[in-house]
Amino acid sequence: MDLNLAHTLVRTASAHPGRTALFLGTEPLRTFAKLADRVARCAGSLRNWVGLQAGDRVALVMKNCPQYVELLYGIWHAGLCAVPVNAKLHPREIDDILQDSGARLCLATDIGAAPGFRTIVVGSTDYHALFAAPGMPLANVAGDALAWLFYTSGTTGKPKGVMLTHDNLAAMSRAYSSAVSRIVAGDSLIHAAPMSHGSGLYMIPHIAEGASQVIPASGGFDAAEVASLVAKHHRPSFFAAPTMLNRFVEYTHRTGVELSNLKVVVCGGAPLYVEDELAALNCLGPRIAQIYGQGESPMTITAQAPADIASAHAAGDRKALASVGRAVPGVDICIADPEDHALPVGEIGEVLVRGPTVMQGYWNNPQATAATLRNGWLHTGDVGCLDERGLLTLKDRSKDTIISGGANIYPREVEDALLTHPAVAEVSVLGRGHPDWGEEVVAVVVRKTRTQVTTSELDQWCLRSIARFKRPKAYLFVEALPKNSNGKVLKGALRELLAQPREAPNARTWRWRLA
Repeated sequence: MDLNLAHTLVRTASAHPGRTALFLGTEPLRTFAKLADRVARCAGSLRNWVGLQAGDRVALVMKNCPQYVELLYGIWHAGLCAVPVNAKLHPREIDDILQDSGARLCLATDIGAAPGFRTIVVGSTDYHALFAAPGMPLANVAGDALAWLFYTSGTTGKPKGVMLTHDNLAAMSRAYSSAVSRIVAGDSLIHAAPMSHGSGLYMIPHIAEGASQVIPASGGFDAAEVASLVAKHHRPSFFAAPTMLNRFVEYTHRTGVELSNLKVVVCGGAPLYVEDELAALNCLGPRIAQIYGQGESPMTITAQAPADIASAHAAGDRKALASVGRAVPGVDICIADPEDHALPVGEIGEVLVRGPTVMQGYWNNPQATAATLRNGWLHTGDVGCLDERGLLTLKDRSKDTIISGGANIYPREVEDALLTHPAVAEVSVLGRGHPDWGEEVVAVVVRKTRTQVTTSELDQWCLRSIARFKRPKAYLFVEALPKNSNGKVLKGALRELLAQPREAPNARTWRWRLA
């Protein structure tokens, strides 16, 4: 049995040689047969012309583009390891990743992406030369060979290189098909989110089953463009962070655009609040799936398939809607206390995970590896609980838990309460030091356009669903929440903002424009 992930492309090209594999917008670019041929040629050049050896790391500092697909699979076909890098990162951040990974080559869409590194830029003479050489046979690799060295987003510190093998990614691929959405030949996948992250990983099960890859002409997410592509492609799916899903829902609701072709929107990467989930269901119908994962176990810790979410909606089961679903096949979840003792159903603790999708460790970082992989479990750093049905509900990151007067307060439950208010568009809740209570709860609020709301109104609203001691003791109204390129709220930036002077020493509300 060939363990090289690129084998799935070879197999699909044999089964569906004339089917279109790649689209740029609505323009067909490559059949599966042509894509497989170019991938083999690219692999041969990487090994024989560039001189790379099995296991070498190759960085992909690329915006979303069709070339990403053939280069990624060319790397795997050659028996090399891909290092995906978000092209929107600061040059210093990119340099840190390239240095830490020991990448021997950088493939980039921007000529200035990696100064000082050996770089081949898409569209250059060297780039075209990659496909001029004869193709090489598929490299034989072990299942535990590194395939994907992914650097965490670094919202809590310096990014760490997550080591994922061919076996890890194959297990992730199987989990998607069994727990999220069954893929059939002729489906399509729209890459509206960065291909250097979740969208790129979802390429694997889709190519394995003969689904076309659709790259928006803009190279990014534009709700109108994605809606247009949905209308023109066959059974399309796409991955979206909650902020993307919300913008897509707002656009489709406002325009009434036809979406009957849409197969599923897979939402993940950040919390999907119940009110946003309900809005998406009301607009898009039973086409929403939700996944929970992290770089260390990508995309496949738990999942809620569209049928699961639709069933919970029909039953009015808000607890199920507020959950992130059940463990995917082959993955075990445990809720544990700080001493790693398993907690009973309903108790809140850290989410521990084990299974074939869990990383091998952090690249060149044994200390961080030992801290995260302990006693046979991946310690996610997320706080949650399991119910009697096996549904996992996330409360927060353990580091974000607020301890006020000795009581644990989970920001997520306060955010959930505030988001049901008709004037609140977005909110992030965090703790701030307090001389008497240890910490106090602060809510950073983005109001909906042309709405007003007072702190007393928000207080009363919170008291309808959460205990008095959990309600915010201060509110900060901002125009937008700071987020990283993956749509995650940067709580570190908010903490810096909270440290700045207020209008008055005892003010419970103040306003600030985020840069």
